[in-house]
Amino acid sequence: MSRSKNRAPDFVRQFEGVQTLDGLLELAGSPCDTAAVLERMREARADGADHTEVIPTLFDGEPRFRDPDLARRLYQNLLGLWDLVLEGKEVRLDDGPRPPRPKKERLQPPAPFHPGEPSGEFVEAAWRYLEDDDKARTRLMHAYENRQDGLLGALDAAGLTDEGYGVARHLLFELHAMLELGWPPGLGAVDARALDREPDAPPAPDTLQEYVTEALFEAEQDEEHPLAPEELAQVRTLVRRGLAALWRARKGR
Repeated sequence: MSRSKNRAPDFVRQFEGVQTLDGLLELAGSPCDTAAVLERMREARADGADHTEVIPTLFDGEPRFRDPDLARRLYQNLLGLWDLVLEGKEVRLDDGPRPPRPKKERLQPPAPFHPGEPSGEFVEAAWRYLEDDDKARTRLMHAYENRQDGLLGALDAAGLTDEGYGVARHLLFELHAMLELGWPPGLGAVDARALDREPDAPPAPDTLQEYVTEALFEAEQDEEHPLAPEELAQVRTLVRRGLAALWRARKGR
């Protein structure tokens, strides 16, 4: 969801020091510190590479910030450091007392939707929570794998390619996790046969079905491993049936 502002802050390429950049890199989930970044930038300069080739290698995935100002500040520092490397200027790695690091906000889980149905706002908040909180995602993944081993076994036997299986498994995990977050009584185990037949009960809420539609559209458009139309249709059917089964598995309905 985009948010408009009357005036965007000025973007100034400026390296603010080792401690500041170390803190920003940590918040972004980078495995690198400033010393490692500096070494990579110097190697890239020697090879004639551009900063657009170096900066993406500093992260295992897409860096994420809840606060766009921190994201802007990270790139200001990275580009400021790159400018110093291009100019051949000395960069001190011991820059004196440690200034306060930007505070990392602890993301709170979304409020449950129980005993109703999830709103679009809940689905968005739950997705962001799963993306940003590694501990919560790991805990919910363990619950998914332990409780839904029958469902996962049926998915294993569906004959999907590695890409199709990965998409279906991950999407069903996200849906399971969202329901766990929004329905405190929890979920029961899903019958493995649920993926073999059309559900005989009302479908899951529109908001969850729309989430599936968007996720599968992204999988179809993936630049590296797009799903073929035939497999996309199979994945869509399996996930739709799995979602309906997970929705029926809510305890205390």
